[in-house]
Amino acid sequence: MKILFIRHGSTAGNLEKRYIGRTDEPLCADGTAQLKTLMLPSCEIVVCSPMKRCIQTAEILFPKCVYLVSEELSECDFGDFEGKNYSELSGDPYYQSWIDSGGTLPFPNGEVPSDFRRRCAAAFESIIKNFESSENVAFVVHGGTIMSILEKYSVPHRDYFDLQCKNGHGFVCEWDKKILVITEEI
Repeated sequence: MKILFIRHGSTAGNLEKRYIGRTDEPLCADGTAQLKTLMLPSCEIVVCSPMKRCIQTAEILFPKCVYLVSEELSECDFGDFEGKNYSELSGDPYYQSWIDSGGTLPFPNGEVPSDFRRRCAAAFESIIKNFESSENVAFVVHGGTIMSILEKYSVPHRDYFDLQCKNGHGFVCEWDKKILVITEEI
């Protein structure tokens, strides 16, 4: 089975390099325009996060498909960091501790990164079992969601932060019911 993992198009917060997790921002004009230039293989099934930016991306990239929406594929809850960027957080001692931890500390009043990664991987496992007879499935989700799934299943193994992708980009993978082999970057 071929699986496409596509990060949603750009939002205003993404362009300003803000932590945008649970904020339900729509795509910005630049994000919409960039998505319209992509040429992707057709897919039988499209799975999305419930956030506007993912639904809008799916509607642009796969206009004739019906979408399965999964709350469990939502981006991480960045808690007190939500909506802020590096320069706004640079004097915050907890933010510096979080950076120094390699991103492993919990977000203050937000999600624990390891819990987020497990949530995304478990959602992928649960969803993909329902489509084992399909040939092409697309997941239109968040960068962190993609990184979480690929960190657990990709071969050769790559670490979470080594799997970052830009807005409107992602990966094409082959799935054999146990592992994901990245065959192409979008």
